[in-house]
Amino acid sequence: MRIGSGPTPSKTPRQLDFSSNLQPHLPPIDPHSSPAMASKLFSVPRVGRQLAHQLPKPQYRAFSAGSQRFSDSLSVHRNKPNNNPTLPFKFSEQNLTLADEILKRYPPQYKKAAVMPLLDLGQRQHGFTSISVMNEVARMLEMPPMRVYEVATFYTMYNREPVGKYFVQICTTTPCQLGGCGSTAIVKAITEHLGITPGHTTEDGLFTYIEVECLGACVNAPMVQINDDYYEDLTPESIKTILTALKDAATATGAGAGTKIPAPGPASGRDTCENSAGLTNLTEVVWNPETMMRKDNALDAAPKQ
Repeated sequence: MRIGSGPTPSKTPRQLDFSSNLQPHLPPIDPHSSPAMASKLFSVPRVGRQLAHQLPKPQYRAFSAGSQRFSDSLSVHRNKPNNNPTLPFKFSEQNLTLADEILKRYPPQYKKAAVMPLLDLGQRQHGFTSISVMNEVARMLEMPPMRVYEVATFYTMYNREPVGKYFVQICTTTPCQLGGCGSTAIVKAITEHLGITPGHTTEDGLFTYIEVECLGACVNAPMVQINDDYYEDLTPESIKTILTALKDAATATGAGAGTKIPAPGPASGRDTCENSAGLTNLTEVVWNPETMMRKDNALDAAPKQ
């Protein structure tokens, strides 16, 4: 129904022309216009931006800002035939004596502090820190097993999977990369000699080989740790000699059982971490604590002024 005699309107009351009514100073939006033009048309007003900056910000940070980790091997236990809670573990009589000595170092109410040395003791007996070793330590210390799991998964010194008879840890951080021939050459030599890459164990079960962070022998780089021993100032030839001697000692029988293994320490012949060129300072006066250090109670015996 029409009121009046005017022309029929071209738009119904519900059809709003935003270009002519709301923004008369702007032309109609062309759907094919450039993105830059669209961003100008729909930009946030300056007042709105100022209000956004005045909004209260949360007073906390994200728990972790690191990149996504694609491996859960450090924090997750999955039952295996050789590592599950049904496998019993008990300390030997000798290690029980050692455990008692360890517990004596701590007050009874703080015996939980012995969790790390007891885990190490269990690993040395069992060969690795299995879930059964952790549960036994938790029982001895009257701790929730989860607290022991937290310690064992945090420190890389606890091997939660079986390792070989000789656990070879090669340092590949910056000082070892730069020292001597460089750790890259040592990694290549070990890989060629053992036939495995880092993170694996040889088929005979003698060697497990991994890359690790700094082991604290930077001045004697490059170096490796094999079980509890440090072998330093290495070359590709010397590391192969060490690995061959260890294998011969482990497999030799009869007359060959006395295979000589190179002594731990610098393979270059220097003493500990001394300058390889010899002593260069403190050469004039020989240090003698008997004559250069004050005797006990010397101040008490001196006459008072």
